[in-house]
Amino acid sequence: MVKVRIPSPLQKLTDNQVEVELEGKNVKEILEKLVETYPSLKDRIYDENGKLRRFINVFVNEEDIRFLQGEETPLKEGDTISLIPAIAGGENA
Repeated sequence: MVKVRIPSPLQKLTDNQVEVELEGKNVKEILEKLVETYPSLKDRIYDENGKLRRFINVFVNEEDIRFLQGEETPLKEGDTISLIPAIAGGENA
C-alpha cells in the first residue's frame, strides 16, 4: 500500500480524507486509482488532454517526480505520495 496525502483544498472531494491508501506499481497507477475512487478529483489533477496539471506538484517521499521518472516513478510498500498545489501570488516588496 502507498499513502497519498491529500491537500486541504482537495479534501472535500475525498470525503474529507487527509490520506488515502492505494496499491499501485508507479505514480501513474496510484493517481488513476485515486481519480477512479474520487472522480471529482480528475479535473483538479488532470487537464483536458489527460496530462497532470502544471500547478499540481507530485512528490514521492519528499522527492519531486519531475526530477525522478515522472508518472512512471516506481513505488514500493510504505511510500508516500504528496499532492501539492502550487501557490501563486503575493506582494512585491
